[in-house]
Amino acid sequence: MMRLAVFASGSGSNFEAIVEATRDGRLSGAEVALVVCDKPGAYVLERAARLGIDSFVFNPKEYPEKAAFEQEIVQELHRRDVSFVVLAGYMRLVGPVLLSAYEGKMINLHPSLLPAFMGKDAIGQAFSYGVKITGVTVHFVDAGLDTGPIIAQEAVPVAPADTLETLTARIHGVEHQLLVEAIQDVVAGRLHLEGRIVKRQA
Repeated sequence: MMRLAVFASGSGSNFEAIVEATRDGRLSGAEVALVVCDKPGAYVLERAARLGIDSFVFNPKEYPEKAAFEQEIVQELHRRDVSFVVLAGYMRLVGPVLLSAYEGKMINLHPSLLPAFMGKDAIGQAFSYGVKITGVTVHFVDAGLDTGPIIAQEAVPVAPADTLETLTARIHGVEHQLLVEAIQDVVAGRLHLEGRIVKRQA
């Protein structure tokens, strides 16, 4: 059983989607062992409590530097035998301490078709730009900002009548499914890297 940690900074709807998938059989061979949150008071912590999942919450401002809080995070992950990390709405660039501890064992969910609209507010960026198609990407994490090897992508058309709110809702629906599918591929050992290209075996 692969023990996962899900990192989130906000609502945590993707976290809940992962937990539900592990419990209803859509995601087999994995369990969520921990939620890591950098925003005390974030709604994801309420979801975790309701679902019976442990949380580690921290305030980055209370630490002298990123390396200090990442070292504490790594200790928490090791203490719970976490073998894989999922960033699902974690609004913080991963530093060398955490990356080195889970290199090749960390994925991120991003609400655009990378490499378009990297960074924060990707849905808003795409909507303001006027694109006709945006989407969702799941990728391995590297030292850059949304630059890691791409595991999976799904397009989301932007309808003429869309508002930012309706587009966001549709993208979230795609996120919940695509992320679970990508995690299942990881757990099943179906992914391997050739350079920066992710290959999926049947």
